[in-house]
Amino acid sequence: MQIRTEGIVLKSMDYGEADVIVTYLTRDLGIKKAFAKSARKIKSRFGGSLEPLTHSLISLMGKEDATLPRLTQSDIIRPYQELREGYACFVRICSMLELTCGLLPEGAENRPAFQFLLSMMDRLAEGCSTLDTLIYRVRFLKMKGYAPKLDNCPRCVADSAWFYPTQGSVVCDSCSVIPDVVLPQDRKLRQPVSQGAARLYEAIAGWDLEKTARLKASPAMLDEIGAIVDAHTEHLLKRPLRIREGKMSAPGPK
Repeated sequence: MQIRTEGIVLKSMDYGEADVIVTYLTRDLGIKKAFAKSARKIKSRFGGSLEPLTHSLISLMGKEDATLPRLTQSDIIRPYQELREGYACFVRICSMLELTCGLLPEGAENRPAFQFLLSMMDRLAEGCSTLDTLIYRVRFLKMKGYAPKLDNCPRCVADSAWFYPTQGSVVCDSCSVIPDVVLPQDRKLRQPVSQGAARLYEAIAGWDLEKTARLKASPAMLDEIGAIVDAHTEHLLKRPLRIREGKMSAPGPK
C-alpha cells in the first residue's frame, strides 16, 4: 500500500553504496523511518529533499505494518535551508531533534508534536536563538508529561537550590538526606537552580507561546536552565546526550 503524508527530516543514515535511511517526524505516522533507494546518486530524484529539517510531502510504499517502507516520492514544501547554514544554530536545533527522536515512539501518530516542531522551525527561521530552542525542549517535555519541576520540593513544598534528575524535581536539603529519597550517587548529578532561573523556567513552560517572544534572559541563566534540561533528558533517555544545550548560549554565528 502507498501512504502520502507530510514529513520533517530528523536525521538520515547512509546505507550501502548509494542508499539512505531517513527518519521523519510525519503528520500521520509519528516517527517513521523510510528507505530511499539510490538517494546518494548524482541524478537522484530526491535531490535535496532528504536534508535535515526539510519539510516535504512524501510517499511511502510497503506493507501496512512495514518497519522500513520505501520512499518513492519527496516533494519539498519548505527546505528550511537557513536553519542549516549557521553552525551554532544548527547544533542547537539538533538538540531539539535528539530529544524528539528519543521520546516519541516510532509509528504512533502525534499531530500536536508535528505541528509544534513545524511552528518552532518557522519561528527559528526568523531568528535562531538559544531561548527558542530551549522553549521547544521544555514544552516538548511538558507535552510528553516529563517536564522538570523547579518550583519547590514535592515532599515538603520548601524552596530548594538543587534539581535532582533522578527525582525529576528540586529537592530541599532536609528531604535530600532522607534515606531512599536521594541516594548518595544522585547528589553527583544534581544541578543548581537559582530563583531567577526557576521563574524564567515557569514562564518558558507556561506562558502563551507568542508571549514568550518578550522574554529576556542572560546567557548564564539560559545555560543554567539548559544544563538542568540536559541532565533531566539524559536520565529519561538513560544515555549521554550527543549534544548538550547547557553551554550553547555564548554568542556565535547566526
